[in-house]
Amino acid sequence: MPFLADFVAFRGLEIHLDSIRRPPINRLFWLIGGVKGQWDNNKTNLTALQKHVSFFDRDKDGVIYLEETYQGFRALGFGVAVSSAASVVINGFLSPITNNGSIPAIFLPVLVANIQKGIHGSDTGAYDTEGRFDSEMFEEIFQKHAHTNPNALTSDELNEMLKANQQPNDFQGRVASRSEWEALFSLAKDDNGLLQKDILRSFYDGSLFYKLEGKRKSLK
Repeated sequence: MPFLADFVAFRGLEIHLDSIRRPPINRLFWLIGGVKGQWDNNKTNLTALQKHVSFFDRDKDGVIYLEETYQGFRALGFGVAVSSAASVVINGFLSPITNNGSIPAIFLPVLVANIQKGIHGSDTGAYDTEGRFDSEMFEEIFQKHAHTNPNALTSDELNEMLKANQQPNDFQGRVASRSEWEALFSLAKDDNGLLQKDILRSFYDGSLFYKLEGKRKSLK
């Protein structure tokens, strides 16, 4: 998730990303056995982190372009400015890390298959280094920080957790973690201002995103 609090200022990005389209050149790579041929179409084999980010892979081809990141944030209810800036920052950060050279870097593609390379520090550790879900680390979140309700986190408890997870000299990881968690809390807290354990679990495998998108569609 992005540095949401700062993105609203980037109003100049709205027009460009609202109308962006992925480059037609990617079809050439599919034909010559590029990324498409490397992507595992058997989604049961995906790691939790791959499932998490696959929500933003709107056409499910294994590559997330700026357009798709933008569409994903819009589907979750974020505004044009935030969604536009989030697309630039997220793809700008993850593309160089995950791209294996199959697609020109100028298009900022994020390869789902390599998404574990983008795991940052100062986080909960609920994803291991391969992007798999670590149930023990997940349970530890609530064992250490859920003081009010054993199966939920308040805003203050969330802040306590973020401070506890901070690693020395890891400014980027700290900012990324805080932005991700604050965005999640704003999206998924219940009417009592609590982030429920089952909701957080569904966040880690990405199923929460589809539920939130479906809920928004049903209200239209």
